[in-house]
Amino acid sequence: MSIRRLPNSLINRIAAGEVVERPASALKELVENAIDAGSSQINIRLEQGGLDLIEVADNGCGMTRDDIALALERHATSKLPDEAIEMVATLGFRGEALPSIASVARLTIESRVEGEDGWTRIVNHGEVESDAPAAIPPGTKVRVEQLFAKVPARRKFLRTPRSEYAACVDVVRRLAMARPDIGFTLTHENRKAIAVQGGESGPDRVAALTNKELRANSVAVDLVREEVRLSGVAGLPTYNRGVADHQFLFVNGRPVKDRLLVGAVRGAYAEMLARDRHPIVALFIDMPPELVDVNVHPAKTEVRFREPAMIRGMIVSGLRRALDEGGFRAVQRPAESALANWQTEPQAPDPQTSIFTAQGAGGGRATIASQPYPSATAGGLQANKSPYGAINPDELAPLMGRAEEAAEPVPEAVSHPLGIARGQVAKTYIVAEAEDGLVIVDQHAAHERLVLERMRKAVEGGSVASQALLMAEVVELDENACDRLEARQAELSEFGLELERFGPTAMLVRATPAMLGSGDVKGLITDLADELGAYDEALSLRERIDHVASTMACHGSVRAGRVLNVAEMNALLREMEVTPHSGQCNHGRPTWVKLAHGDIEKLFGRK
Repeated sequence: MSIRRLPNSLINRIAAGEVVERPASALKELVENAIDAGSSQINIRLEQGGLDLIEVADNGCGMTRDDIALALERHATSKLPDEAIEMVATLGFRGEALPSIASVARLTIESRVEGEDGWTRIVNHGEVESDAPAAIPPGTKVRVEQLFAKVPARRKFLRTPRSEYAACVDVVRRLAMARPDIGFTLTHENRKAIAVQGGESGPDRVAALTNKELRANSVAVDLVREEVRLSGVAGLPTYNRGVADHQFLFVNGRPVKDRLLVGAVRGAYAEMLARDRHPIVALFIDMPPELVDVNVHPAKTEVRFREPAMIRGMIVSGLRRALDEGGFRAVQRPAESALANWQTEPQAPDPQTSIFTAQGAGGGRATIASQPYPSATAGGLQANKSPYGAINPDELAPLMGRAEEAAEPVPEAVSHPLGIARGQVAKTYIVAEAEDGLVIVDQHAAHERLVLERMRKAVEGGSVASQALLMAEVVELDENACDRLEARQAELSEFGLELERFGPTAMLVRATPAMLGSGDVKGLITDLADELGAYDEALSLRERIDHVASTMACHGSVRAGRVLNVAEMNALLREMEVTPHSGQCNHGRPTWVKLAHGDIEKLFGRK
């Protein structure tokens, strides 16, 4: 077969295969054109998820009659005044979108420049149907109908209207997030899905398009290095999601999905999130256009940096610094579903009789509080007619318990963000009173994070102090596990863990990190071997060290089920207040929650 030139109609359909993959792709191109036109308000309307109709109307600069005709030709654009494509500052620049869309759909363009007459042109799958004057306000309105109607091979590969609509919402959300100075509305099937006003601040726009709770559960990111600036908001590690659909990354105002950036975000949250959880972030990178190449993907969703290592390092260090400044913060209040689990006790049918009143010897009533300590022989208690049934006096012992006598005056809760310890529940949770509510702390999760941060700090300062075992302990493992531990013997010694090979299937433990105290040595060595086996090849040296430290910290922390006295509980709270990342444990779970006074009042029907 001889080589031939392809007709323009076929060229446009081939280009449409790259640029117009689905309705969301066409919508993205149209909204980007509206942004580049200098609009302050963009209104979008969809039918059937964009399969039947996509309409984008803006109040931008508009186009003349000749410009409309030229815009529908391939590689015609107003966004490249010269040949310096590396200096492009607009979202669009290829000049392929409109002719590509017009080749696979019915496209209507209405536009008017301020002070001139409006004009409309209709192109039906590559053929001009109409070219006439139009009475419209200044700006541009583009309608795309019957997308892929005459290309059934493409149409049948599209997903359901619901799925296509979700993709369109994601496109608009990302573009609206990049430009908080522009107002956006998105209407689908006559229902408004997105409505944001122009002139908002960046954090306000991000919260409006994701979740309003993000403002209270995030930290600001701001880092400048040479000519590059990183800004945005980062959700607290405890404020996360099960999928990575709430990670928004922008380069010079352009939404991108770049593996380098996504990997950097994941690295920044390492050891603060469980492996199946994902952070919520919106990061904006502003840099000179010559330092980034945006012309590497037809849909312009990927970029290439001149110095990718520096950009990755900025994201990791910027996020880590912001999260460090967040300190002990965690999600500020329990979820509504958790609050809904609180139940009120059923009221007794006889309000005159309850477990707090007892029959006196003479048949009269007396409150327990007014009597001396009850005894098992107090027959009157057995005769109590409480609706809860007969009460065993031994079961009342907890009611008679006395608070621990304070050796010194109890400090005021005002000066401590996590409050003052008031007690321990289930030998696991510390209950503290703060100025603005009730704080509940998971003692194991909190101490686990504190030990990890101490160990990291000790490693950075030189080495972790070790404590020799009185008698070296032999831990039997399989041969592969022993090989992994032996290969990392030098690294483990930096953490104060001294090991040596003891035959083919055993390791001899001579010393453990002093800060871990006396614990389950066998369990520690077994878990370390498992960690190294699962992640040794995939992780960098620094990430391996974090995994080792995390595993050791878990074994060296205060276990659930250990009774703490008031001084120990307060010491734990004070250390949490000054330790970075203490709002979440090493696995990403929150270490504390707060019931604000308003939440408590709701539980008791006072509010």
